[in-house]
Amino acid sequence: MKIKILVDSTADIKKEWLKKFNADLVPLKVVWSDGTSEDDEREPQALMDFYERLKKANEIPKTSQPTVFEFLQKYRSAEQAGYDGVVVITLSSKMSGTANSASTAAKEAGIPVEVFDTKLASSVNALIVRMARELADEGKTPKEIVQTLQNERNSKRFQALFYVSDFNYLVRGGRVSKFQGFLGTMFKIKVGLWINYEGEMIPFDKVRGKSKAYELLIERVKEEIPFHSKVRVAMIHADAENEAKELLEKLKEHYDVVDESFHRTGKVITTHVGPGMCGFGMEWLKE
Repeated sequence: MKIKILVDSTADIKKEWLKKFNADLVPLKVVWSDGTSEDDEREPQALMDFYERLKKANEIPKTSQPTVFEFLQKYRSAEQAGYDGVVVITLSSKMSGTANSASTAAKEAGIPVEVFDTKLASSVNALIVRMARELADEGKTPKEIVQTLQNERNSKRFQALFYVSDFNYLVRGGRVSKFQGFLGTMFKIKVGLWINYEGEMIPFDKVRGKSKAYELLIERVKEEIPFHSKVRVAMIHADAENEAKELLEKLKEHYDVVDESFHRTGKVITTHVGPGMCGFGMEWLKE
């Protein structure tokens, strides 16, 4: 079968990866307080400009998911281009209604469409796109691809951890509860977060300073993926490139990193985590 892969823009996937893995982006949107909206695009300079606008904004913008019609248009385009089926990879349904929009539109599609709610978000989903393309190239059907991805997610293959420098972005965006003790607004406080298997962002600890933040994430991921395992990592940051590079070097002290990549957070993810976020998606390559 000729399979088209669709992924929503919160995967923070690089443009060259979209071409490499024959995937199309379905953008979410950022909506400002004056009613203007903009797509969650991947142009590097546009992202840098957005980071600066967000830092200066008096009010944090809202975000909106793709509509059912937008997904249906993508399915029809794939059908017209000669594809036999579609696999859609979305962020966690606990964070957005994107998976629901994709599933609703799939009922009207003229070719088979399977939706995978990763129960994850950001750059780890770029790694899942990569695996989906590998499975498609092996000749698997959309249903078989999604079932395999689900099995791998359940077996701890994919993990997402990060820290934020201003916890208030997540609180004001309604993506986490305002846990007592996790108000990361003090100088140099970093709050560590892990996306659990139900697809929820869980703040698990706070530290002062970036070096301790690196240690925090590494000790937490060890609970899911043993040290010295062979892994792929997709580093992710919101205007914190040097921290992402330093964190990668720390990861290499504990893991056999066979593939590495760097990704910037898109507009939607940055709206919720704030500038200064840094972390990684990790794929466990079990023997």
